[in-house]
Amino acid sequence: MSQTAELIELAKEIASAIPDFQRVRGPGLGDRATHEFMNQLRRRAQQEFGEDLSERRICGDTGFAVGFYIPAEETIIEVALGLPNPASEFEKDVLKAIIAQELGHNVSRLVFISRAGAVRKCEQPGRSAVRRWAKSNHQLEIEIHELPGEPRRRRSGQEGLASRSERPPPAS
Repeated sequence: MSQTAELIELAKEIASAIPDFQRVRGPGLGDRATHEFMNQLRRRAQQEFGEDLSERRICGDTGFAVGFYIPAEETIIEVALGLPNPASEFEKDVLKAIIAQELGHNVSRLVFISRAGAVRKCEQPGRSAVRRWAKSNHQLEIEIHELPGEPRRRRSGQEGLASRSERPPPAS
């Protein structure tokens, strides 16, 4: 099994062990949960591979680091849990891979590991266009892998407005 495949499986295993992994926690709690998930993944990956492949600074003096870089597989792996969201770092991560290429690092594949719903979001026109452009102009294959669980349900703007208007006014 490739190191990329092993890292994806490790991420799935860790996420599966967290009963409410897909739950929205909000600022603070959500940040701590993500931090703990990433610490576990980095620690387990280092044990498995015998070296630390995380937070590689292969983008020159930009200050950018990639989540994981596996030189032997020419692969950057980004754990992008917010990928199903309308605003994410998808384009920035693609740019980091291209910068690394231009600086002489062998990168032919960018793999995203994300929450359920990421594949569908990345099939939308904007991100699909970025994926086609990266492939045709930079020979960069982009893959999306989802962690187990049901996609988070997001309220549409109208539903959110209705639910807020139905709430009782705050007590004075």
